[in-house]
Amino acid sequence: MRQQRIDRRIALGLFALGFALLLATEGSVGFVRDESVYFYAGSAHARWVGTLFSDPVLAVSAASIDRDFAFNHEHPALMKTLFGISHAIFHDTLHWMRPAAAFRLPAFVLSALTLTLIYALARRRCGRIASVFAALTWLAVPRQFFHEHLACFDAPMAFMWLLVVWCWLKARDAPRYWLYTGLAFGAALATKLNAFFIPVALAPFGLWRVFLASKGKDEARRLAGAALGAPLFAMALIGGVFLVLGQASFLNAFEPLSGLSAILILGVGATCVFSAKLAAVDATTFRAVAPLVAMAVLGPLVFYVHWPWLWFHPIARVGEYVGFHLHHIDYPWMYLGQLLLAPPFPLAYVLAVTALTVPTSLFALMVLGTGSELLRLIRRRASEADAIILGMAAFSIALISLPSVPHFGGVKHWLPSMPFLGILAAYALERGAVGLAALVRGETRRAQGLRSVIPYALTSLVLLPAAIATARYFPYGTSYYSELAGGLPGAATLGMQRQYWANNVTGVLPWINANARPGERVYLHENHSGQVADYIANGMVRKDLQFVGSIRDADIVAYQYHQEFRDAEFQTWQLINPRPAFGLYVDETPQVIVYRRRSSRAAPAEGLAIPGGGLAKSSR
Repeated sequence: MRQQRIDRRIALGLFALGFALLLATEGSVGFVRDESVYFYAGSAHARWVGTLFSDPVLAVSAASIDRDFAFNHEHPALMKTLFGISHAIFHDTLHWMRPAAAFRLPAFVLSALTLTLIYALARRRCGRIASVFAALTWLAVPRQFFHEHLACFDAPMAFMWLLVVWCWLKARDAPRYWLYTGLAFGAALATKLNAFFIPVALAPFGLWRVFLASKGKDEARRLAGAALGAPLFAMALIGGVFLVLGQASFLNAFEPLSGLSAILILGVGATCVFSAKLAAVDATTFRAVAPLVAMAVLGPLVFYVHWPWLWFHPIARVGEYVGFHLHHIDYPWMYLGQLLLAPPFPLAYVLAVTALTVPTSLFALMVLGTGSELLRLIRRRASEADAIILGMAAFSIALISLPSVPHFGGVKHWLPSMPFLGILAAYALERGAVGLAALVRGETRRAQGLRSVIPYALTSLVLLPAAIATARYFPYGTSYYSELAGGLPGAATLGMQRQYWANNVTGVLPWINANARPGERVYLHENHSGQVADYIANGMVRKDLQFVGSIRDADIVAYQYHQEFRDAEFQTWQLINPRPAFGLYVDETPQVIVYRRRSSRAAPAEGLAIPGGGLAKSSR
């Protein structure tokens, strides 16, 4: 019990550290294009929650739901609703936070909780030092640290994926955790689309466990097969109807009170009945089957209940939601000098970008840990938990590596792999510390002291460069490249994407505030009107400035340096001025360049020091 209390205190300390760091550094993080959309959607969702309490009958009407959930219905509602409620409480009501911080607060909580789950999973095998190291890798990768600040879905999705795996492993021997696994999977479905792949990643482990648990138990194996087969049979019947009727007729036929719904309900009911019988026959096999059944039954139920947008037209709107992402637009993206425009994309893209954007000291340990665990698995020395962690580390990376999957957004689309890679790195770190300690011979006090210091020294040696890089590049995390790339200048030479989401514009806003004339027209390239409104609402740009939507109408242009936007740069030179007035340079690499119309009053030359180790320069 004493050891458990120590672990709980360490986990609580990690949560407090992560939350405090995110909250303290939030103010300098710019608003990404997606985030401003979620701010608006979150406010609408919070308005619906308010209506639910004040007038429940009105709230559950189709008109009220459509009004508050139609905007941005291409993503589930859970995180947007939390963002909106947090904003309503901490900004609108209590006035404790600026608008952006209040929206982002739920993301801070989940990102900080990710540290505790990483620690708990690593602690199943590692000592405390290595487990703390595993957790801190979540904060010490510059791009991850940036994403953890945002009122978006990527960092919360990494937490949800981790939560499902943690509950899954606990369900082997702890009561009721099979139930929590299903609920956690439902929360993941309510967060982001890639949660649909969690059962795909876990099912092989679950089926193998069912096979082992039911070996030599004919009745238990029969009931297990029936419990798992009933929903699959129901879905196969529904799929057959879809093929016969076609999409349009199928969507019209599949309503809450229809024969197709009855098939689905009967399949779920049969699953529950067979599972209950299995629990009475053999508890061991039931514990192996129950997490899979709970995910199949509770996951979709939570997904449906949490999202009012689905309530009246569930099948049509789920189809629309999935279809949007199956046909997602391919954004231009620079990769090794090639502008990627459409599939097929390079197979090595994800691995290469991971190698070039994770601090090399951490990446090396991740590779060592992955290779070592793979060898242990091949030699049949790995436990089930080790095999699952290895599989989860690889799954998102392998999925996004498929040439047909859109490749954009930096590392955010395979962020669920990163906590598990941190755990694998901790395995390698602990083995290295043990090996170094074994080189110190003798039982003298000095030898014992040296052996005790080695884990701390090695952890610091590996973690410190990554922590320094995170601090240096903050808040321009999407611009970070590792030592393998030669830093950001090396990555620019290699022809890699320098930034994305347009949030780096915060580096030039102070200059615009200081030098723009009253009412001057400003064009923030690649920042839509929602982002501009959020910069104004959060006091980051002057309210008297006129923000326009084109280069032609502007007096001041803040151009985002991207290869795919070179035409905008040439247009700026022709219409505004070929000479920059100011610029954000991270490690001397252009990020955002400010141009001022020739007829405008010249601004004084000055520079702006930034954490990336470079200088934001101006010229006349």
